[in-house]
Amino acid sequence: MITIRKAEERGHFDFDWLNTYHTFSFDQYYDPKHMGFRSLRVINEDIVQPGHGFPTHGHRNMEIVTYILQGALEHRDNMGNGSIIRPGDAQRMSAGTGVRHSESNPSPDTPVHLLQIWILPNEENLRPEYEEKKFSDDEKRNQLRLIVSPDGDDGSVKIHQDTKIYASLLADGQEVVHALENGRSAWLQVAAGSVTLNGVALQQGDGAAVTEQSDLRISAREPAEVLLFDLA
Repeated sequence: MITIRKAEERGHFDFDWLNTYHTFSFDQYYDPKHMGFRSLRVINEDIVQPGHGFPTHGHRNMEIVTYILQGALEHRDNMGNGSIIRPGDAQRMSAGTGVRHSESNPSPDTPVHLLQIWILPNEENLRPEYEEKKFSDDEKRNQLRLIVSPDGDDGSVKIHQDTKIYASLLADGQEVVHALENGRSAWLQVAAGSVTLNGVALQQGDGAAVTEQSDLRISAREPAEVLLFDLA
């Protein structure tokens, strides 16, 4: 079964400095029909204007993954980490017992476009952790590149949950195939362009929940960027 979450049906707020779309209930947006999918709790598509950002705030007991589509995002936290992440970078913060951080757009003239992803951990009150790694376009081009996993497999960042995230950059007409193990589900998020998922058309910003299917065929209808979540 494939259940589509259309881009235009997401929660949407435009705060001038922040244009944000919420796939699932988040902050001021609440929809009891869209509270998450399996361990996947949040997918926010954010566009942050130059010189603006999120002031220091706290998180607990959440695996937070940030994936940059365009521009750059500066991160600082109370664990002593400070960095600027760019397209191709995958950043993971395990909030655990509690962490405080800020995120801002350091550019004076270029917006930053990103996906903020929250995944429920398999254990609460873990020691907070931070990790980031870069994945080149070549690694993702016309193939599914593992960027997040529970064991840090194949150089991916490690999270505390039985979830894998793959990223792919697809040329027009190219296809990738992913086999789902029995009992697992998937979520496909279209970050850019348009694709078909087992023949179902999806546009930029669309998401799709997949259950009770073994093979996923993702075909580009135009140049596209996708994230695929393989979920227990």
